[in-house]
Amino acid sequence: MSKIAVIFPGQGAQYVGMAKDFYENFEDSKKIFDDAEEVLDIELKKICFEENEDINKTEYTQPAMVAAEVAIYEHLKNMGLKADVFAGLSLGEYSALAACGAMKITDAIRTVRRRGILMQNEVPLGQGAMAAVIAMDADKIAKICEDTPGNVQIANYNCPGQIVISGETEAIDKAIEALTAAGAKRVVKLNVSGPFHSKMLIPAGEKLYDYLADVEVAEDFAPYYCNVEAAMVTDASKVKELLKEQVYSSVRWQQTIENMIADGVDTFIEVGPGKTLSGFMKKINREVKCINVATVEDLAKLEEINA
Repeated sequence: MSKIAVIFPGQGAQYVGMAKDFYENFEDSKKIFDDAEEVLDIELKKICFEENEDINKTEYTQPAMVAAEVAIYEHLKNMGLKADVFAGLSLGEYSALAACGAMKITDAIRTVRRRGILMQNEVPLGQGAMAAVIAMDADKIAKICEDTPGNVQIANYNCPGQIVISGETEAIDKAIEALTAAGAKRVVKLNVSGPFHSKMLIPAGEKLYDYLADVEVAEDFAPYYCNVEAAMVTDASKVKELLKEQVYSSVRWQQTIENMIADGVDTFIEVGPGKTLSGFMKKINREVKCINVATVEDLAKLEEINA
């Protein structure tokens, strides 16, 4: 029996104007933004809809992205979309938690605001970095990271041929040299404010875990797949520990998608700005159906699902 998965992109896919047409056209989407702004100490709609520089600052990007993604999903759900499972890449995991019913939407948005601040402030600017490694075997990359002096590790298994590494700036620079010498097609330093998904953020993960003590996780929710283990989660008692670990652990996105397909998912709907996850999907498995819904115009694509 075929299954439908809704998947949410992570930080990096944001742009000014994301979900604005949903906000302007649909009451259910508008309510998500209005409620989100009510529980935050920032002008979220201004960040999402008007030209500004804050949209690319981690502490603002994270709540803005989750609000936009959940606002779009809320309308899809009310249109009759029934998903069997959910997942999200890094930050997108919080959108998945809200969509599957594990976390209240306002709690998810409040939590990622705190998460963004913790991640941004843990390592002084310039001391941590990230780089994308193109066209090299993951095991080879892992071995080079291991052999590189200092703190450097795989941060993201995005898809075949695209791995992201993260760690101390000096160690990243050394790893880039070693990876290039070992035959990587390209190694590109990323424009990020910190070494996300590296052990340098363990203290930030611990602080987030303390914050999560006051956040309610529902006992009953639709299954979602977590980044840390690339496995289905149905047990509420595991959620907070996994979210803590996610801050400083590798995002196993390719493995997540492969496991979802193995579990019977044959249709993926990427909900939120951009087409990043749809692009990864083409490299992970071309046999499954994948559409992205970022604008009101994209709603027409849902007819393909029912075709």
